[in-house]
Amino acid sequence: MKFMMFVCTDTEPDTDPDAAPDIEQWVAERDARGQRLEGSVLAPPSGATTVRVRGGELLLSDGPFAETKEVIVGFDILECADLDEAVEVARAHPMAYGGRIELRPFADLD
Repeated sequence: MKFMMFVCTDTEPDTDPDAAPDIEQWVAERDARGQRLEGSVLAPPSGATTVRVRGGELLLSDGPFAETKEVIVGFDILECADLDEAVEVARAHPMAYGGRIELRPFADLD
């Protein structure tokens, strides 16, 4: 199963920042196991462009559409046997300690 893993900030990080694993090690291990298909850090929300079409008119705005304290700072596309495996992959990510991770399966459109 493929999962989109959103890597997000959080207003309530773990109180022990030293507990978080090393990101380079996490990436290397997931890549070696074939669990991480792709991933990247994203530019800050100030670099976002929101695209909408209303009444046939293109509306562009700078930055995110919604004001929020939590932001998506990166993503990874995972290939895992099931949700349990994806949770274990996410649990080992450093941002599970300092931020939060959202896992979302890709929809099966067949």
